[in-house]
Amino acid sequence: MTYCVAAAVAEGIVFASDSRTTAGVDDVAVFSKMHVFEMPGERVVIALSAGNLATSQSVMALLRSRDAQGVNAAATLFDVATLVGQTLREVMQRDAPSLESAKIDPGCDFIVGGQVNGETPRLFHVYAQGNFIEATPDTPYFQLGETKYGKPILERILTRDTTLDDAAKCLLVSFDATLRSDLSVGMPIDLLAYEKGCLRVTRRKRIAEGDEYFREMTRSWAGGLRQAFAGLSNVNW
Repeated sequence: MTYCVAAAVAEGIVFASDSRTTAGVDDVAVFSKMHVFEMPGERVVIALSAGNLATSQSVMALLRSRDAQGVNAAATLFDVATLVGQTLREVMQRDAPSLESAKIDPGCDFIVGGQVNGETPRLFHVYAQGNFIEATPDTPYFQLGETKYGKPILERILTRDTTLDDAAKCLLVSFDATLRSDLSVGMPIDLLAYEKGCLRVTRRKRIAEGDEYFREMTRSWAGGLRQAFAGLSNVNW
């Protein structure tokens, strides 16, 4: 399993993904699920992937090999999402029959976002079938993979007006809840905050086991929850 999440706010977009892959309890590996396409001053596109690792890697490899007609040539982020969906369908058409005959799920999903010069930042969820939806002010975030544990904090905190820094903290708290509840999601966490209008990557961090900031954040969050709980009034029986 995996966990990926991205949030589009007025100041930009924050992306976060874990890097654990499992094929059984004795086959655990680390693969980054964050893919960055960058032409400084022209565009920044980030894709997060969840699902069959071979499928997602094939999609990304094809996108990079077709650069002249690929992500770096697309006129808009909508066109980028369309291209990712088309490439995903191509890989599925090629590989799905043999994988499904072996009872292996070939599917994967992507979160795709960023900014192309001349338009505002945009965020999309590309489904395994190749179609997609776009984030809106009413629903400014998307999740992939093991979503249920990290969703409550996103629902309570994230709005279009949340600052980029607060959105980054919110996504990390969402990860903390998921890491505590699901062993199939694991560190390191890849975190990237794209600032609206920047058209280059300026804030990117890999959070590994023992990271001082993440450790302190989780301690503070847990302490705050305990304090809030202790302040609740007793049940009126």
